[in-house]
Amino acid sequence: MDSVLVSACLRGVPCRFDGRDKESPELDDAVAGRRVVSFCPEAAGGLPTPRRPAELVGGDGHDVLDGTARVVDDTGQDVTAAFVAGARRALAAALAGGCTEALLMPRSPSCGHGSVHDGSFGGRLVAGDGVTAALFQRNGISVRAAPGV
Repeated sequence: MDSVLVSACLRGVPCRFDGRDKESPELDDAVAGRRVVSFCPEAAGGLPTPRRPAELVGGDGHDVLDGTARVVDDTGQDVTAAFVAGARRALAAALAGGCTEALLMPRSPSCGHGSVHDGSFGGRLVAGDGVTAALFQRNGISVRAAPGV
């Protein structure tokens, strides 16, 4: 059976920064007939729920992995290490589950694919990927934003 990793918040787990979920009924069609591995990289990286909102500063998730950008919360606290640790744990879970694809939460500094917040906490988006999305891509796991979110 084909396996897919899905952001846990999209499966109804209240693990988002605001302590809520982002359950997506449209996701059910996208994962029908597949084994689903639900995972929250931010929680796995040791961040609490709820937590301060965080954004990528100085680039996207690829740049974070290269050491040229970071992830900071809205108080200025650097949370890069937790995001990288969570991404590595998400990759391990995806590989252990035989996942070749990931359906991830759009715009997230972890899971965003194609666009992420610009680091100003003003709601503006820029082209780029979150830390987990970038790590997945570097390891041959296809990434796409989950439908309906």
